[in-house]
Amino acid sequence: MGSDKPGMTMGSPAQKTGFAAIGLSAVLFLFSATWAALPLVIFVLLCAAASFSPRSSFFLPVISRGHTGQKAVALTFDDGPDPLTTPQLLDVLARHGMKATFFVSGQSAERYPEWIELILSRGHLIGNHSYSHSPFLMLCRFEKLFLEIATAQDIFKKLGILPFAFRPPVGLTNPKLGLVLSQLGMICVTFSCRAYDRGNRQIQGMARKILRKVRPDDILLLHDVRPSKVNDIPYWLHEVESILSGLTGEGFSVLPLDELVGRPVMTFCRKEGS
Repeated sequence: MGSDKPGMTMGSPAQKTGFAAIGLSAVLFLFSATWAALPLVIFVLLCAAASFSPRSSFFLPVISRGHTGQKAVALTFDDGPDPLTTPQLLDVLARHGMKATFFVSGQSAERYPEWIELILSRGHLIGNHSYSHSPFLMLCRFEKLFLEIATAQDIFKKLGILPFAFRPPVGLTNPKLGLVLSQLGMICVTFSCRAYDRGNRQIQGMARKILRKVRPDDILLLHDVRPSKVNDIPYWLHEVESILSGLTGEGFSVLPLDELVGRPVMTFCRKEGS
């Protein structure tokens, strides 16, 4: 499953910084034990900051935006599908002629295989969002992290798809993730523009927040789960409509994620058991 001592991706900035911190600490120890601790403390703080930065490639290569050089963005939706919201969202996307990528947990794919098929039939892409979508996933040991992502992959294979893109829950990373994804032949895709909607628990002003800061080659993060109050679904749909029409009005084109980042996000495969 993995090496005996899984850790940071070989040659990653984190590994190089760690070695440098140890070397500098050894030199400073010759003069002062107190000063010797400083490089190690700084390294630990850097690791903590990098873990909470969705755009950081400190531990592993992270794709958080495209590199087309065009005035283009990609739409991504996390945490669905949801029978109350995803079908309506698909209709909104169809009206605007836009394609999106849905990062789905293995549990959701198991529960709603029919909605996965609908998403795919509309020409959208599916990415791996772990099996359980635990916000504490990056605190798990290597074996648990591997199992979470690999189990979701097995579920997607049964549905006839093989995702290459993994989006960590909450956008967090850790030193073990690079090795896990390398063994599974996957890439880490996060985001560069979000509405801070807290998984559709805070949907007020989503369009304004997105359109105020969107830039060319951004990967937009949105969610397709129902809002905290079911009665707010029409308002949420209105906000999504405003985002899509606003992007068009400001001259942005919306590209599929694989086109924006120049890497395949998923492929179709033979359904297991068929």
